[in-house]
Amino acid sequence: MAARAFKLPPLQDNPDGSWGPSMAHLPAKFKDIPYAPYSKSDKLGRFADWTEGDGRALGGGGPAGATGRGGRIGGGRKDGQAAYGSGATNAFSYFHVEDEASFSLVDNKTGGPRRGAGGFGFQRGRGAGRGAGAGRGGTSGRTGPGGYGRNQPGQYGGRGGAARAGNRRGWKDWEKTSRVREGSVMIDPSWRMLEEIDFLRLSKLRLEVEPAETIDSYGRIYAYDKAYDRITTKNERPLLVPEKTRFNPSTSDDPVMQKLIQDDVASIYATDSILSMLMCAPRSVFGWDIIVIRDGDHLIFDKRDGGPSDTLTVNENAADPPADTEKETINSATSLALEATVIHTNFAIQVVKDDVYADLANPNPFATEESEQLASAGYYYKVFDLSVHEDEEVKLALRTEVDAFLPPTNAPSSGVINLGTTTGGKGEGLVTVKALNEFDSKAPGAGNAPDWRTKLDSQRGAVVATEMKNNSFKMARWAVQSILAGADVMKLGYVSRASVRDNTRHVILSTATMRPSEFAAQLNMSVMNGWGIVRTIIDLCFKHPDGKYVLIKDPNKPVIRLYAVPPDAFAKEEDGEDDMYEEDQE
Repeated sequence: MAARAFKLPPLQDNPDGSWGPSMAHLPAKFKDIPYAPYSKSDKLGRFADWTEGDGRALGGGGPAGATGRGGRIGGGRKDGQAAYGSGATNAFSYFHVEDEASFSLVDNKTGGPRRGAGGFGFQRGRGAGRGAGAGRGGTSGRTGPGGYGRNQPGQYGGRGGAARAGNRRGWKDWEKTSRVREGSVMIDPSWRMLEEIDFLRLSKLRLEVEPAETIDSYGRIYAYDKAYDRITTKNERPLLVPEKTRFNPSTSDDPVMQKLIQDDVASIYATDSILSMLMCAPRSVFGWDIIVIRDGDHLIFDKRDGGPSDTLTVNENAADPPADTEKETINSATSLALEATVIHTNFAIQVVKDDVYADLANPNPFATEESEQLASAGYYYKVFDLSVHEDEEVKLALRTEVDAFLPPTNAPSSGVINLGTTTGGKGEGLVTVKALNEFDSKAPGAGNAPDWRTKLDSQRGAVVATEMKNNSFKMARWAVQSILAGADVMKLGYVSRASVRDNTRHVILSTATMRPSEFAAQLNMSVMNGWGIVRTIIDLCFKHPDGKYVLIKDPNKPVIRLYAVPPDAFAKEEDGEDDMYEEDQE
């Protein structure tokens, strides 16, 4: 019988040098089959390893799934080394293709405790494979003395239950339900989201901007009454409700801004109230919105009447801020915001002298023949240069406001004082007046604030520190507005309720004086970071064509989103407000 010759099979060389088949010599029937990489040292006898994982095993009582001490976890690799190619992106990898946050639990009833030994369900931690005392972090229904991770002998045999779970939260956190806040504006399904920026990116921006150029000034401002600096908790003074008018129109409704737009003075137009909200955006918690209109080379930042920029929040940055409930109360978030806004306006009107005033270069641009007695208000229109490179020109026209001025020591007790026209606060002693309010130190949402009547005179530092923590966003906006206006001094009033159950009567307990730049430093507020945020938002808006947009802060996430909206968006709200006003007049 003739011997048969042994013939070697053809060897396919891989020119890429990698381990595995070459695509050039791959048979057609294997062409569309995905290939999973593996190491040359791996054993190919096992085609599925169900024990490879994070050390959890189903059925802790069995030998294969035991997770007790002394043995390997899950029967996987001894050294814990990951399999070759397990981190590579291939067709066998699992990806979350849908947002799990969009799912909601329909049945929120808690199930009863499980009964039985520790062999049922997942066993975690040391000693979970033995005994029945699963303890904290396990799933057994009953635990022995060792059930809290002390590794003492359990009640039902074996050594005690699992170790203390590593994800323990604060005291009684399990009682707190996740609070979902409503946005400042309802997002229509037809709106297109164009941009999204998280606060972490915004907090890292920086831009150095030179001092502004004041182009004009309008209005009449009154002298600040220094008698309010001597108020203490022992000689408190009631907060009055003066019958005076204070205007704060939006950018598009400002006749001076309309003239500046026609003269093409700048590329961007805004007010200090709107701009301070952008510059302090990383500190905000509640939702807010800003309307953006692009018309050619012009960008206009507007607000909604009665929107977030016109109201003041209370304890927004507290660990447990006030919330709105189904039954409206005087300590709900909405009621407190309205109360704080009224206090802030009335306090600024009350603390000035009516017989000592100064007229700026032009009269109040918003006054009409039907206007009643006007409150003290000075409007300075300034231009900031936000250019980064020499070959670009990005200028911002801004309307800033001041509330009063400090009269010179030799000034007359009454009459008109000449402060200059358009010097913009250089050496004039311009003043901005702000007010903090206290509602009830024992009510929910008070933010652990001390009682002002007992602590304000003796422990003012503790009161100020608590307010800086609970109202970081609001107070940072005040500091930025004062800096933008060129104010030399900021007066901060402490106003409390005459009775904690009455939100209509208030008393002034004290007034503090501070420099805006020093106050911003105490708040750790960087104006350079604020200008970086403004320039970034401007660049994002100029990327898109002419139209109307809205910048919305997510009420539940530290994110800002830019939406494209129809030209008639928010028109219904304005028409509705006008109709209500006409009905009230009738």
